[in-house]
Amino acid sequence: MTQRTFVERRSAAWEELDALLSRANRRGLRAVAPEDVERIGVLYRAVTSDLAYAGGQGYEARLVTYLNRLVARAHAYVYGGSASTGRQRIARFYAVTFPSEFRRSFAWIALCTALTIATAVIAYVIIRNHPGDAYAILPESLVPAAIKKSLHDSNFAFDPSRSPLMSSAIITNNIKVAIFAFAGCVTLGIFTLCILTQNGLMLGGVGALFANAGFGADFWATVAPHGVIELTAIQIAGAAGLLISAGVLAPGRLRRRDAITQAAQRAGVLIAGGASMLVTAGTIEGFFTPLRLPAADRIAFGAVTAVLLALYFGFAGRGHDTVSS
Repeated sequence: MTQRTFVERRSAAWEELDALLSRANRRGLRAVAPEDVERIGVLYRAVTSDLAYAGGQGYEARLVTYLNRLVARAHAYVYGGSASTGRQRIARFYAVTFPSEFRRSFAWIALCTALTIATAVIAYVIIRNHPGDAYAILPESLVPAAIKKSLHDSNFAFDPSRSPLMSSAIITNNIKVAIFAFAGCVTLGIFTLCILTQNGLMLGGVGALFANAGFGADFWATVAPHGVIELTAIQIAGAAGLLISAGVLAPGRLRRRDAITQAAQRAGVLIAGGASMLVTAGTIEGFFTPLRLPAADRIAFGAVTAVLLALYFGFAGRGHDTVSS
């Protein structure tokens, strides 16, 4: 890339960072809007990369000096002190960054969701009509010889005093599944798709087994309180893995290294947000699900979580979607 082309492509970001830094210098960083503070950090990382590139290409000393000074100015704000406390940054992550990235990555999340639903429906229909096929679809450990109790009465019939221990174990297992779904990026998404397929088959297959035993409604009522959050988080983790895989396979106009770096940054947001969702789901599963509540109450609880998730991902931080990069 010639120096002229490089400047034409990147100068808008330099000018934006320079304007933000000048504003912060005049008014003080505490008077700068939180989204502008975050933007300074984003642009700082971008201009740092530009500085390294310009130096490596042997561009004019005047350009390198300008970028070096711009990076130095931004560094003082990014690392020398910030108006945003850790608590404010965390609040902004959940109020803006995570839901914005969810919407930006919705196509990947929708793909993972469609795969999970499709495989769950297939397993449910097959096992509902041919129970013996359960051994061909599900791990043998998930196919009991006989189901004489509902899932709610059997699997969750533990002493309430053990709720913290059970919740911790459930959270650990859920995060492990999400990590596996994300880690599938190292196989270019193949393992991610396999994990999501397996998860869908297990959900639909086990549901069919309990339905065949006469406990179908109770099975779904037991899954509902934590399942909406948990399953959504797993789809988000799968989407994070596919994002990085896409960066490798289809970098577009970007260099493959840059495409992977950009995808990894976006995937990191999805994984961090999804992990906190799994903690929430595990807490519900450990403390709420074991309660002997009527099926209607459990389904209503799950419906409320679904509505809240839809509102959160649909509207939270919507006015700041263009800020993310």
